[in-house]
Amino acid sequence: MAGVSPTRGALGVLGFLVGGYGAYLLLSRQDVDQLLSAAIWLAGGVVVHDGLIALAALGLVAIGARYLPSGARAPAAVGFVVLGSITILAIPMLGRFGAKDDNATLLDRSYGLGWLGIVGLVVAAVLVSSLLRSRTSGDAGARDTRPDLEGDPS
Repeated sequence: MAGVSPTRGALGVLGFLVGGYGAYLLLSRQDVDQLLSAAIWLAGGVVVHDGLIALAALGLVAIGARYLPSGARAPAAVGFVVLGSITILAIPMLGRFGAKDDNATLLDRSYGLGWLGIVGLVVAAVLVSSLLRSRTSGDAGARDTRPDLEGDPS
């Protein structure tokens, strides 16, 4: 590998060794049922990502590219990534998975209201950022003027 610094090479070797040790621990300390369960979860994550999340992201990109002004596209993309990540992390709390009737201290807040507050903050940040970008770039909300793909110039 020409051009790899010694530090980067050492970090690569260290990462490979730590990963190998982790694989050794996984294979040596787990039952076959546990390994099968981990493999199913890993495969399920790939299927959910590629089959649902990636398709939803592509759909939102297509809609955003068509209807959003050019100054709002980048802030909207960042907002989508932030809200998507936060929502995925919040699913266990929003669904109250793990709540128990005999322990009121588990999931003892209104997580839905907290999530809505974060959504409001992210949307506000996207709007402010879009407004600032449109004012500094001079497009002032101009829409994309590229011709329609179906051949209709209007």
